[in-house]
Amino acid sequence: MHFRWDWLCLGVLIISSVTAEVENEETLDADVEVEDFDKQSQEADVDIDKSSLEVVYQTPKPTGEVYFTETFDGVLAGWVLSKTKKEDTDDNIAKYDGRWEVEELKENTVPGDRGLVLKSVAKHHAISAMLTKAFIFDNKPLIVQYEVNFQEGIDCGGAYIKLLSSSDDLNLEYFFDKTPYTIMFGPDKCGEDYKLHFIFRHKNPKTGEYDEKHAKRPDIDLKKFYLDKKTHLYTLVLKPDDTFEMLIDQSVVSKGSLLEDMVPPVNPPKEIEDPNDKKPDGWDERPKIPDPDAVKPDDWDEDEPSKIEDPDAVKPEGWLDDEPQYVSDPNAKKPKDWDEEMDGEWEAPQIPNPKCETAPGCGHWVRPMKNNPNYKGKWKAPMIDNPNYQGIWSPRKILNPDYFEDLHPFKMTTVNAIGLELWSMTSDIYFDNFIICSEKEVADRWAADGWGLKKLVASANEPGMFSQLVTAAEDHPWLWVLYILTLALPVGLGVLFCWPAKKTDEDIDFKKPDISKPITKGELKPEREELEDDEIELEEEKENEGTAEDERREMEETKRELMKDTKKMGREAPPSEDEGESGEDIDDDDKEEENEVADGSQEEGDKSNKSGSEDEMKEADEGTGSGDGRLKSVRKRRVRKD
Repeated sequence: MHFRWDWLCLGVLIISSVTAEVENEETLDADVEVEDFDKQSQEADVDIDKSSLEVVYQTPKPTGEVYFTETFDGVLAGWVLSKTKKEDTDDNIAKYDGRWEVEELKENTVPGDRGLVLKSVAKHHAISAMLTKAFIFDNKPLIVQYEVNFQEGIDCGGAYIKLLSSSDDLNLEYFFDKTPYTIMFGPDKCGEDYKLHFIFRHKNPKTGEYDEKHAKRPDIDLKKFYLDKKTHLYTLVLKPDDTFEMLIDQSVVSKGSLLEDMVPPVNPPKEIEDPNDKKPDGWDERPKIPDPDAVKPDDWDEDEPSKIEDPDAVKPEGWLDDEPQYVSDPNAKKPKDWDEEMDGEWEAPQIPNPKCETAPGCGHWVRPMKNNPNYKGKWKAPMIDNPNYQGIWSPRKILNPDYFEDLHPFKMTTVNAIGLELWSMTSDIYFDNFIICSEKEVADRWAADGWGLKKLVASANEPGMFSQLVTAAEDHPWLWVLYILTLALPVGLGVLFCWPAKKTDEDIDFKKPDISKPITKGELKPEREELEDDEIELEEEKENEGTAEDERREMEETKRELMKDTKKMGREAPPSEDEGESGEDIDDDDKEEENEVADGSQEEGDKSNKSGSEDEMKEADEGTGSGDGRLKSVRKRRVRKD
């Protein structure tokens, strides 16, 4: 039984531990759909047994076809700073004079790994570079991926990138907010509005104009990605089947269709409301109207007030009618700089009348107001269904003259450059490891060699699981309840099942007395008392058991024989004068011993009577024989003492 409970307790403790671990993982990755990635793509060429200070960094190298890569580990080549100004902005902030630097991370640094850092506050920044080769939206997917770290958090600013549209007049030195782009993607935050942009510019096939199409906002909370000061991996995947996915740290946070999940929709509606249609003058949109046949009752008095004085109210005793509620402060003094010509006549400030504190009230007593039972208010006719109701009017539908249908919005304008055009109120925004490609395996391997190494170092420097649980509970206070229940459940079950229970009378294993064991003088007295109690019980049992009469007689005969032998032994060795008293004690002890032996025989007889089997009868006889053995032992000890 105890062995089974031990295993149960062990199982409960294991289950509680696993539950706590699972809840911690769910809290950190709530509402995020994790995409299955190739295991090989998640492995970095790093010895995981080394500490974060011993990591050997190697610049990532693409493993397949790419359109653009940048690690910022070497010389900042190919990037062009903008020299233009932003339009429709004050001249003092219109210039793109924000400063950029190439440096390592401030925290969780990987030696040798550097990135592009936005350094200025409250300034416009613009920097861009040409792609290795232009990306044409045909039959290959587009994958854009890069890393961002808000090293100082973020108050108001963005970290998105723009894929610039290909054109003959593209000049990176004049890159600014109005430069045509095909795709804009990345994080942006201002106030408490946390965004992850995906915008593409769609060309209207009828007019040739471009309209911005915005992806719907992700359903998850993006706040932690902006405030935890960790490096996060942002990935955009556009597929030729007109679907898209946005990922953060290789986990899908938003996905959808370019045809159905963009705002406004790519394709306009086939029909629109006629702008020239007008509602007729007699159109009745009222579903209910006052009953024209209703008449105000004669006893309806609209002049009755809603509140009246309570005529039953009585002024409380002790009310001070002559005392004002407020009096001038007797301790107040006119300021020394008070100028009566400028400030007027000085008056002491008013304070509550101290006499009113112990009285029911002061000043003129007024009866309290109560609800007027005769008040009915202004009479209104009851409402009835409008027999002329025609419904809510809406203009008629006509064919949309601007309607078109683009079944493949994936086929966007070709891109041949990448740029960052940003405004930020926070400095030290870190960018690293840009890649544009078409193969998922290439992007995953690139992430493993760059971002995966940063994640490994950050994990090695993270606090323990307890600190993470506390941090998670600060963001989600309801987790405290879960923690308490998780800890209390195994403790409660452990106390319930593992605590030793009290032994009952049924659990006590009564053992047979060792009849052959020599009995000392000190043991005879308590045995005599036990013998007397056992004899009383035996007699009561034998009175109710008529079938054991023969056995009882045999036990009595055995008792008489033992008594005779004891008396005979006492006559053969009389006690000396010095031992007179002790001899009497010994004789008494001998009698008690004989009674105990007889009782032992009687107990054996009881067992045989209850069972009724021949084998138990034999055991009772053997018990009698053992009683003789005890008597012999007592005799030998007596002779040796004499």
